[in-house]
Amino acid sequence: MLLPAEKELRAVLARFADARFRHDLHPTGHSSRELEDASYTLCVMTGTQSVDQALIAADALLERLRADRTTTTKATQTLAA
Repeated sequence: MLLPAEKELRAVLARFADARFRHDLHPTGHSSRELEDASYTLCVMTGTQSVDQALIAADALLERLRADRTTTTKATQTLAA
């Protein structure tokens, strides 16, 4: 599976959270479609089949990206020294 870019993953998570909040606050046909679209996008991006799985996978992906960034920073600092 290709890893999504961190910026794109965070944007989709924010879009999902916003759609979920707006739909929970004032459910309409429009808010339902926005939530469904954001949920689908999140599932596709994380390679999962449910929103619960997608949120868990997104957390794991963000942790992996953070760890990779930390490792790269440490390697760069070691080379500079």
